[in-house]
Amino acid sequence: MNLTIDQIQADIKQSVQLALIEDIGSDLLNGDITAQLIPESSQSHARIISRDNAVIAGCPWVDEVFKQLDPAVDVIWHVKEGQKVNANETLFELKGSSRSLLTGERSALNFLQTLSAVATKCHTYSEKVKHTQVKLLDTRKTIPGLRTALKYAVTIGGCHNHRMGLFDAFLIKENHINACGSIKQAIEQAHVIAPGKPVEVEVESFEELDQALKAGADIIMLDNFSISDTKKAVKLAKGKAKLEASGGITDATLVNIAETGVDFISIGVFTKDITAVDLSMRMV
Repeated sequence: MNLTIDQIQADIKQSVQLALIEDIGSDLLNGDITAQLIPESSQSHARIISRDNAVIAGCPWVDEVFKQLDPAVDVIWHVKEGQKVNANETLFELKGSSRSLLTGERSALNFLQTLSAVATKCHTYSEKVKHTQVKLLDTRKTIPGLRTALKYAVTIGGCHNHRMGLFDAFLIKENHINACGSIKQAIEQAHVIAPGKPVEVEVESFEELDQALKAGADIIMLDNFSISDTKKAVKLAKGKAKLEASGGITDATLVNIAETGVDFISIGVFTKDITAVDLSMRMV
């Protein structure tokens, strides 16, 4: 199930609080020693632009930064969450204490540039396969402390969330199978431990695929299968289990894999190999 903004309100508050403490220290009012060079009464007006074409994600984090830092700052949005923007387009304006604007700038833009980068990459990938039925999934390869934020950004870009963590679904891999004794034993034990939780098994051969199908896996992850082998697997699994392609997926191989008929493709680069959107704050 995909994350929604309502589900992560507490996470937004916590991550922003940690980001501000990390940047300013525990004294939010006086921690920015450079900002203290500016008269306390000084007021400013700034606008934030994107230097890149992008899909915007992270607006609630920006709002939360200034809510915690200085609620008197006005944040005036020119774009909406999920909106595509062009280079040099104004994203939002800030009006308020000069000190507060400059102190909150980096934390606010860090969230926005990172989450927009994820949304932009996901949008690019999702557009390539929109002619198929495949769902593109993220992974647990996320920046520590920002998992819910990054996974939320994935959905803004038009892709989907895999499991949130180790607690909401089984993903039985090679080492689990070896430790349990067999695919069959691992799946049987999973149904005992958490009845009703999805059970997914990673396989590396047709022999393992057959074992997973016979044992009743809900989803089977095909690890680094070739295009021809993936097509064969789709035929074998039809009506028995859903299939997920994984391993070394790039924008160059994505479409061919999607067209094999697999149900899902999981892509780690969505959240671990991103280039921040270039944002800039300018005083008006």
